[in-house]
Amino acid sequence: MPIGLIAGKGKLPQVFREEAQKKGEEVVVVGVKGITDMPADEQIPVGKVGRLIKTFKKRDVDRVVMLGKFEHRLLYSSLLSFDMKAFSVLKRAKDRRAANVIKAFMEVLEEEGFRFIDPKPYLESLLSEEGVMGRREPSEEAMEDGVFGFLIAKEIAELDVGQTVVVKERAVVAVEAMEGTQETIRRGGKLGGKGVRVVKVARKSQDFRIDVPTVGVETLELMKEVGADALFLEAGKVYMVDKTKFLRLADRLNISVVGLC
Repeated sequence: MPIGLIAGKGKLPQVFREEAQKKGEEVVVVGVKGITDMPADEQIPVGKVGRLIKTFKKRDVDRVVMLGKFEHRLLYSSLLSFDMKAFSVLKRAKDRRAANVIKAFMEVLEEEGFRFIDPKPYLESLLSEEGVMGRREPSEEAMEDGVFGFLIAKEIAELDVGQTVVVKERAVVAVEAMEGTQETIRRGGKLGGKGVRVVKVARKSQDFRIDVPTVGVETLELMKEVGADALFLEAGKVYMVDKTKFLRLADRLNISVVGLC
């Protein structure tokens, strides 16, 4: 039976489909209008959970993967388009934090007979590694910022506020919330100026079936734009889309990429 892929923004869903197909899996892709970048078997509007369920049942999907960026603020900007199933998800969630809303969404789909699976076995080659991953070694000051920011980011992530912090001279410049990683970096660069560092981590109890920390070339391009010189990722917990291309670009932009644990 096929895997149902709920595809958000970015390239990671496309990579998953390609890797799953290499392993002989059939993948049915459902995209969200205005969000999904990749070609999809069906596009549905934000908040149409009932239609999503009907689509997967019609195509005999039994396993589900959700990958790509779904901005948390969609909860507030798209409420008028939500169907009854979507409202049942919100009612079930104990609060509106991203992790709890997604868990409630999973529970609703599982009651309909679907099983969420961990995409990790299909994407392991993209995971961050411990140590310096490119050719550029971070400065001593950057490493101090990275270690400092890592501890702060882990605490923030556990509170389900966000998974990215921007730091400089062992001070927190910006913390990710609903706006997402890119806007956090942009704000951090505006506040901290040249020489800020970016740290991205997973939650201590990260459920990779539903929430995958990811960086891509656009992260590096924005870091260069704001004058950031180092990116610190939790080793084995953050995906780098187009990993080879990503690290080559980091070298070209003189940005250190380091895995911490």
